[in-house]
Amino acid sequence: CKCLLSTLLSTSASSSPSTMFARSALARASSTAGARLYSTSRAARAPPATMAASVLREVGGPEAMKLETDYPVPELSDGQVLVKNQYAGLNFIDTYHRSGLYARELPCALGQEGAGVIDVVTPKAAEMGLKVGDRVAYNSFFSYAEYTAVPAAKILPVPDGVPLDIATALVVQGMTAHYLTSSAHAGLIQPGEWLLLHGVGGGTCQWAAQMAKIQGYKVIGTVSKGKQAIAEATGCDELIVLDEMEGTSYEDYTSVDVAAKVMEITDGKGVKCVIDGIGANTWELSLASLGLRGICIFFGNASGPVPPVNPLKLIGKSNFICRPKLLDYTASREELLWRSSEVFGWYDEGKLKCSIDRSFPLSETPEGHEYLQSGASTGKVLYDCAKF
Repeated sequence: CKCLLSTLLSTSASSSPSTMFARSALARASSTAGARLYSTSRAARAPPATMAASVLREVGGPEAMKLETDYPVPELSDGQVLVKNQYAGLNFIDTYHRSGLYARELPCALGQEGAGVIDVVTPKAAEMGLKVGDRVAYNSFFSYAEYTAVPAAKILPVPDGVPLDIATALVVQGMTAHYLTSSAHAGLIQPGEWLLLHGVGGGTCQWAAQMAKIQGYKVIGTVSKGKQAIAEATGCDELIVLDEMEGTSYEDYTSVDVAAKVMEITDGKGVKCVIDGIGANTWELSLASLGLRGICIFFGNASGPVPPVNPLKLIGKSNFICRPKLLDYTASREELLWRSSEVFGWYDEGKLKCSIDRSFPLSETPEGHEYLQSGASTGKVLYDCAKF
């Protein structure tokens, strides 16, 4: 990698004449070529030129991802760090990128969160206080790989009390749950008011249920019978338990009149906020569950995308809808660190429980996608980037 610091440049002043000559020659060559020299690991070891990565070269099903062991290690721009990944997180948005629902430039390694140890630091990153050996997590593309180049502004320091697998789980799912329960509703729900949350037996919404309770909301959760015990552990005030769709672990939203149950629980008033990551199967009942001037937050497409909604459907109770994304709620480093410090802090204080469901070897990325899409997961699904 052209952006690595040679061990020669860090040799002490007591080096031999031959070493001093080599240092001088390397410095002149670097200056002439305009090369950027960056700080590497404690052993002053450059990472290899190639690495293992699960690579997508054309969109398709899970089988479209292939393990390549000679994929180039990314070169750095000043202001980035190179993270040696221990874990990469798996999220539904990865399946949207793989299928082409959300476009990505190909070829690429999928994934947009990971955790590990900083292996290389560029000068601008060092100015931000980052150093080789730091335990970190991040939200950035290309995490299904041994190494990921990450903008320093996206790096999250991991407290000593938080294991790296937990830190990985806290990045996208934890931060998503945080912005959904603290910001995306635009203040249209207040502590003590009712919130409806679909799929509280799944990963992100397990977090969201707990965070909503921390922030003082009353929570109604929907869950399949097979995941009822998991949902009960989140502390929801009320659960609406549904049958499972045949052959899956997903909730069958036709098995119970959810909107009627919501109205019964709320004395006919409806909820002030719905958080809906299911999409096609739930959007209508979500809108029907809203109370006066309530807001429905659509954030996922687990059953398919929400179709276009006629604004006239909102007029009956002057309702609101939105379709936010995490990137816009971590728009500055200050906001990113505020959210991550709250999430890590709540975990460290014992207020949040994190469930790691399964960890697949990096060589089994297709199996991980199949598992997530089956609806069988009961917590965070990870890839172990050291196993391939």
